[in-house]
Amino acid sequence: MSHGFARISTDNPDEPMPKTNNRRPATEQPSTRIGYGFDSHEFHAGIPLKIGGITLQHEKGLGGHSDGDVLLHAITDALLGAVAAPDIGALFPPSDPKWKGADSVIFLREALKRVDYAGYAVANIDASLILAAPKIGPHAAAIRTRVAELLRVHCDCVGLKAKTPEGLNLDSAAIAHVVVLLQRTRQKRSRTKSR
Repeated sequence: MSHGFARISTDNPDEPMPKTNNRRPATEQPSTRIGYGFDSHEFHAGIPLKIGGITLQHEKGLGGHSDGDVLLHAITDALLGAVAAPDIGALFPPSDPKWKGADSVIFLREALKRVDYAGYAVANIDASLILAAPKIGPHAAAIRTRVAELLRVHCDCVGLKAKTPEGLNLDSAAIAHVVVLLQRTRQKRSRTKSR
């Protein structure tokens, strides 16, 4: 039975791969897209700790060129990846002094603009934080509420888990993993030429 796939011979490794047309008409965008984001920052004394847009009481904060919000950075990269956009480092390079100490909400909003431009909206996200301290449990509801507000989704569309880095020798850092699901809301906006 043929499924429309080109047959690839494995007998001759020098045989060129068959040419395929991997371009999709603009009217056939997928109904859903998935993005994955990862970020990590080291703890430093003397700076506030921001996670998920919330400032937490702790003796150390997360270093970074911006405010070091490891969760918002991972969400931003997941959103950008889902629509095949450049990553957070390309859009907001740490070498640019303009982003020194910047609120990570700025980065997230730019990612959301790109998601909207592509014709999608956030369906839900699932995030895992890995850090030794502080305990995230007492702050989880506030973080989920803030992230839901920023993403314009209901709280039950924001999953958040916290783990300790047992056996990983990572007590001086915080790590975030995020998966995001986007749903198509309309076709991608066409670029209009300026006259």
